Amino acid sequence: MHILVSNDDGIDAPGIFALVQELRKVATVTVVAPDRQQSAVGHAITMNYPLRAIPVQKHGEFFGYAVDGTPADAVKLGVKCLVTGTVDLLISGINHGANTAINIIYSGTVSAATEGTILGIPSIAVSVTTHGEADFGPAARFAARLAVLVHEKGLPPGTTLNVNVPAVPEEELRGVRVTRQGRSTWDDFFDVRRDPGNREYFWLTGRMNVIDKDPETDQVAVQEKVISITPIQYNLTDAKQVEQMRDWGVEGLLRR
Repeated sequence: MHILVSNDDGIDAPGIFALVQELRKVATVTVVAPDRQQSAVGHAITMNYPLRAIPVQKHGEFFGYAVDGTPADAVKLGVKCLVTGTVDLLISGINHGANTAINIIYSGTVSAATEGTILGIPSIAVSVTTHGEADFGPAARFAARLAVLVHEKGLPPGTTLNVNVPAVPEEELRGVRVTRQGRSTWDDFFDVRRDPGNREYFWLTGRMNVIDKDPETDQVAVQEKVISITPIQYNLTDAKQVEQMRDWGVEGLLRR
């Protein structure tokens, strides 16, 4: 099995290092990741300036390629130019912070995995649910076991697995649950500050509000110390609304 690994926290993040160490026990691994922090960039791609990929050494050995672009850029470049041979699986992570509910929309981690899916590669996004000090070991070990299972079972075209691992000691994890994306909103606000030149600037902050309290959702599962696995798709069509709008008479708008 050949696994391509990427992330959005950058190639020097501790999460990607922990993930690669575990995956190398079960597969051949190629790392192509952003050269810096790229959290919350979503599925952005670079079109108007050239990309560069720099080989990175860690502990005296080749670790992977650092790309001066977004997570989706790194995956595209990896698959199209940098990887030798076939990629059997793509894993993005391990992200430092949860990617549940509405956060999935903004996540560079999830977008790297989704880009793999778009390119026809079974893909998994993995996150640990804290922005504080984190032990990435439990998530890395689980990701390696899941990688073997997904390689064996396969995924349907267009489906990505979004995995969130509670940030608790491994012995406190209470199981694994296949979930759906929960519903939440962000109460966003900007902290207004001034720089040393007395120029005004704005720093985004906020708080997530969980709307859906169903235990079968990703957000509730991780709150219950359960690993959440959510199959997600990039087809954004609202199928129910398609049928309803066909009765609106929109075709007649062209003739009004």
